Amino acid sequence: MPVKTAAAGPVAVLVVTWNSAAVLPEFIASLPDGMDGLDWRLIVADNDSADDTVALLRDLAPQTTIVQTGRNAGYAAGINAALDATASWDTGIRAALVCNPDVRMRPGCAKSLLDALGAELPGGDRVGISVPLLYEEDGATVVRSLRREPSVVRAFGEALIGNRRAGRFPALGELVTDPRAYEASTRADWAAGALMMLSGEVLDACGPWDEFYFLYSEETEYCLRAGDRGFATRLEPAATAVHLGGDSRVSPFLWTLLVLNRVRLHRRRHGVPAAVAFWAAVLLRETSRAAIGKAPSRAAVGALLSPAKLRERPGPAPAAPRSATS
Repeated sequence: MPVKTAAAGPVAVLVVTWNSAAVLPEFIASLPDGMDGLDWRLIVADNDSADDTVALLRDLAPQTTIVQTGRNAGYAAGINAALDATASWDTGIRAALVCNPDVRMRPGCAKSLLDALGAELPGGDRVGISVPLLYEEDGATVVRSLRREPSVVRAFGEALIGNRRAGRFPALGELVTDPRAYEASTRADWAAGALMMLSGEVLDACGPWDEFYFLYSEETEYCLRAGDRGFATRLEPAATAVHLGGDSRVSPFLWTLLVLNRVRLHRRRHGVPAAVAFWAAVLLRETSRAAIGKAPSRAAVGALLSPAKLRERPGPAPAAPRSATS
C-alpha cells in the first residue's frame, strides 16, 4: 500500500527490532526530549524477537503501533513494514525518522533534522535525507558517519593505505574523515543509517527500501537512489545523538555479510565489469587484514572467493540484530 505524505501530518518514527529488549527502555525514555517540538508517532516493526521486546513495548509505550513481521525479515523489510502501517492514517505523514533502538537522541534532535529538510543546494538538489552528528557511547567521541559513493578507485585506495588514511583524499577513500566536515552542514553521498530523517518528497520519489539487502548496504542504496533523483543527504550538526554501536567488526558472520553486500551493491548499480574490479579491491583489503590474524576478514575472504556466496540472496543473521550494528 503506498505511503501517504502530507505537510501537516506527524513524523513517523520507524524502528526495527530483533531481540532488542536490552536497549529499548533507554531508547523509549529518550524519545520525548529527542522529539520535542514535533507531532510524532512511534511505529515498531519487530522481526520475530525471542526475548521480551514486544512485551516491553506494550508496557513502556502502549500507544506504539507494533507490526510483527513473524520472521527475521531483515532491516529494509522491517522499515517497509513500519512504513506500510502508516498508509491507513488519515493524516498521512510529514516525514519518517528511521532509527535504531540503540540510538539515544539528545533534546531537539529530531526537530533540527526535520528543519534541515528541503534546503536547496548548489546545482538545484534539495536536502531529502538529514542525519545527525553521532557520538559514540562515551558521549564525546564523534562517529565518522559520512561516506562518499563507493568506487573502484576508492576501494583500491582503502585496500592499499587503509580507510582512514584514504578518507583524507576524496578521490581515494569512501569514509569522510576530515573533522571539519562534522562541524558544519555537510553534504555526503550517503551516511550510516543509525538515525536519518527522510522527507515526504523522498518517500514519494523513492518508494520502499530495497529488501534484497537483508542487512548492511540498505542505507547506502537508499541514499544513492535518492541522490539519483535529486535529493541530497546532509549532516545537520545541530542535531546530536549517541549511538551505542555494534559488533559487526568482530563478528565473522556480520563482517562477511557487510563485505559481500558492498560487492553486491556495486554490481547492481554498475554492472559486472566494474563489479569485478571492485571485488578485486575488496578482496585485496580483506586478504591483507586476514594475513595479520583478523578472523572476520578470514571469513570474508572465503566468502569472496565463493561464487555461490556472491550469487546467493543475503539471509538472516544467526546472532546480533541490526540494532547493534551500523
